[in-house]
Amino acid sequence: MSNVTLLPVVEPESVVPCCPPLTERPMNAEEAEKAARMFKALGDPVRLRLFSAVASHEGGEACVCDISDVGVSQPTVSHHLKKLKEAGLLTSERRGTWVYYRVEPSVLAAMGQLLTSAPSA
Repeated sequence: MSNVTLLPVVEPESVVPCCPPLTERPMNAEEAEKAARMFKALGDPVRLRLFSAVASHEGGEACVCDISDVGVSQPTVSHHLKKLKEAGLLTSERRGTWVYYRVEPSVLAAMGQLLTSAPSA
């Protein structure tokens, strides 16, 4: 029997971004805090590599055993993964002795919408 769990498909129109596109209007304090947490977490090269490894992994999910080769020790990998989770960029699930990480499609869509410029008139 398989332990595979299918994740729901999130359509782009159902994504609620953290903030409006930067060219739409100035951010309020709460929006700026949320966006800054996400981008601050990605401001570290090791975290960016881990995030990319998870996001690009087949099925959008990766076991920590498959992504920990980023040039730092395992405790450091765990620290960086924790920071990415705290910023809302990753979710995780323990299966047996391994932890599997996922980037929710809505997170990538929301980050993309934030950086999208409004169409020219």
